[in-house]
Amino acid sequence: MTVPAALAGRLEGVPEPEPDYAGGRAKSPWRLAAAEFLSSKIGVTGLVIVLFMVLFSFVGPVFYHTNQVTADLLTRNIAPGRQYPLGTDTVGYDVLGRLMVAGQSSLEVGLGMAFISVVLGTFFGAVSGFVGGAADAVIMRVVDTFLAIPTILILILLAAIVTPSNLTVILILGFMSWPSTARLVRGEVLVIRTHDYVAASKMFGERPMRIVLRHVVRNVLGVLVVTATFAVANGILLLAALSFLGLGPPPPAVNWGGMLSTSTFAVSRLPSPIPEGPQLWSVEGGLPPA
Repeated sequence: MTVPAALAGRLEGVPEPEPDYAGGRAKSPWRLAAAEFLSSKIGVTGLVIVLFMVLFSFVGPVFYHTNQVTADLLTRNIAPGRQYPLGTDTVGYDVLGRLMVAGQSSLEVGLGMAFISVVLGTFFGAVSGFVGGAADAVIMRVVDTFLAIPTILILILLAAIVTPSNLTVILILGFMSWPSTARLVRGEVLVIRTHDYVAASKMFGERPMRIVLRHVVRNVLGVLVVTATFAVANGILLLAALSFLGLGPPPPAVNWGGMLSTSTFAVSRLPSPIPEGPQLWSVEGGLPPA
């Protein structure tokens, strides 16, 4: 293409944009997304933390063997040392090994909840936004109903009826958390369905389900990834809250919330560091009398 002389003078010294090619072929969207992600220091730091937690919980027990089933009262409340890097708890469990095993349960519940939430939320949100009409109205009213019910209240109620386990907690949390995902997906689908490529697909006679799977869902992956990350964290926190209240899965199952509850009870039974007798400070704010 011939560039006018006046414009060529202005473009001198301006570097030409490098094409997104690698080895003579265009970069795939996945490679472009990976390159964009790796250029973010915050994203890479978060990925490193997540990988560390996964390796610590699932690979750590392979190299650091401990007994987390049978209590040993002869080794309880041992201070950290070479044999027990983080010491032992009130019933003799190795704290470091227990942190690893507890991380497995917490991560399993978080990931399982996120999976169910994303699958159900994507399905109902895509159907609601793409089909519209009566289906949209019914699904959104169901979503509003679920969002009005506190999840922790349902968990406490069910824990009083049945004995909770990791599987039941995953199913309950996933079933209670999909409405928020559905609402986000519906908002994205309402915008995507107005695009030209969706209209062209309808003109060529593609079935609605194929349009949703091929064009709509692929364009809401960014929202789904962000939603899934928040769902994992929310699942871990809800399980921790339930176990902290003493309503989580019973022993020998363990999670980080249960460990926190046990530690809080143990700390509450320690002698107070504040000496008994006269108060340290008088009402007026000065030193107590000698």
